[in-house]
Amino acid sequence: MRFLILGLLAAAFLSPAAMAQDISLRLPVACEVGKTCFIQHYVDRDPSTAAKDFQCGSLTYDGHDGTDIRIPTMAAQKAGVAVLAAADGKVLRGRDGVADVSIAESDRASVGNRECGNGVVIDHGQGFETQYCHMAKGSLSVRPGDDIKAGDQIGRVGLSGMTEFPHLHFTLRRDGKVVDPFAFGAEANSCGGGRSLWDAKTASMLSYRAGDVLNQGFADGPVTMAAVESGAIEQTVPSARSPALVAYVRAIGLKGGDAQFLTLVDPDGKTLAENKPAALDRDKAQWMLFSGIKAPSGGFRPGLYRAHYKVTRDGKTAIEQAFAIDLKP
Repeated sequence: MRFLILGLLAAAFLSPAAMAQDISLRLPVACEVGKTCFIQHYVDRDPSTAAKDFQCGSLTYDGHDGTDIRIPTMAAQKAGVAVLAAADGKVLRGRDGVADVSIAESDRASVGNRECGNGVVIDHGQGFETQYCHMAKGSLSVRPGDDIKAGDQIGRVGLSGMTEFPHLHFTLRRDGKVVDPFAFGAEANSCGGGRSLWDAKTASMLSYRAGDVLNQGFADGPVTMAAVESGAIEQTVPSARSPALVAYVRAIGLKGGDAQFLTLVDPDGKTLAENKPAALDRDKAQWMLFSGIKAPSGGFRPGLYRAHYKVTRDGKTAIEQAFAIDLKP
């Protein structure tokens, strides 16, 4: 009896982080992190009007209460990307029927009291709940009262509610309070504290990246944000007969002071074009960069053309990606 009492007393004084062995989260989107989906925002860990993610980086904004898992284009969204239950549980409530319209094309008042858009809340016991927001209209496949297993599809990534780009906003709460699944139990404003609530496989996929390349490729003329966002730019493949060859990238998570370089080289390794804009004056959630050249007389020589994008931050490489295209006759 004495040992039982001591054990109960010890359990009573354990911290929430030490006791939270009862939830393990899977990736809630059917995608490949770093290729077909990206973390755009984390939970804001700063209680002031400033904002910091769990690594004291800038991949968040003031008051952001979840993890935004973004897909690269509207074409990918329309093709369908499944939203999955992150853990076993029971559906508490859901909403469908909100249109997939960017808030940039309407107004905030149009989604008043529906900022989450089409969403689902799942109860996982022990006070844990997960919320899934901005799903596609008509895609919800669960109802309140349904028992759910981790990995079950509950909907598709959409553009409903208070959002400007297709993504899943995923929020974890315990006893009604927001929990950062990357840093459970960490003190506010701490850098890298707490512990991850993602399972081992998911945690390895979600290793912190202070910025990333969302889109990259080649075009045969001017590149617009609308063409990249819609995915329309991917439908035209440049050839040796194209009027121009333009390399483009859209990066996310850039910081003030970042220096960017985008270089285009020919099959012999000769530099054809290079874009080195001024260092960024402030943090940027996303940024487009281009580097290209008009076709010479007689057209481009067939062969492999390469582009190299690099971001330096505080004298070190923060983002780097190379990509290529084989120009056919």
